[in-house]
Amino acid sequence: MDPTTISRLRAIPLFAELDERALALIAGVATEFEASAGHVLVERGQEGAGMFVLQKGSVIVDLPGGRALNRGPGEFFGELALLGGGPRTARVRAATAVRCLAIGRRDFAQLLESEPRIAVAMLPVLARRLADAATD
Repeated sequence: MDPTTISRLRAIPLFAELDERALALIAGVATEFEASAGHVLVERGQEGAGMFVLQKGSVIVDLPGGRALNRGPGEFFGELALLGGGPRTARVRAATAVRCLAIGRRDFAQLLESEPRIAVAMLPVLARRLADAATD
């Protein structure tokens, strides 16, 4: 396993506490890609094929009702459609040039099964997002 890949994964808060074996699993299923500013990464209403972890740059999450949120490096998006099984609930577009990791639906499910620490790391973020949505 390339030590640079492991360090880049470990720098992402979602994966920071995982051991090298778990990081190697993630590296084996994640696809790294770049997109330019303005590129739509997720479209509301579409079926969720995967989730994304933002490595570099920032995105704007356009929520129903007109509210927009900014997400930066280390944050993830697209997970709700995978966890809940429904369509995408928001539109996500690159505010700047971005570098992301994409993890497909099947790989995501297998990762959560083999590495439940990933799900545990996601829970506080999901809880915060739900609480924020309830106050609007």
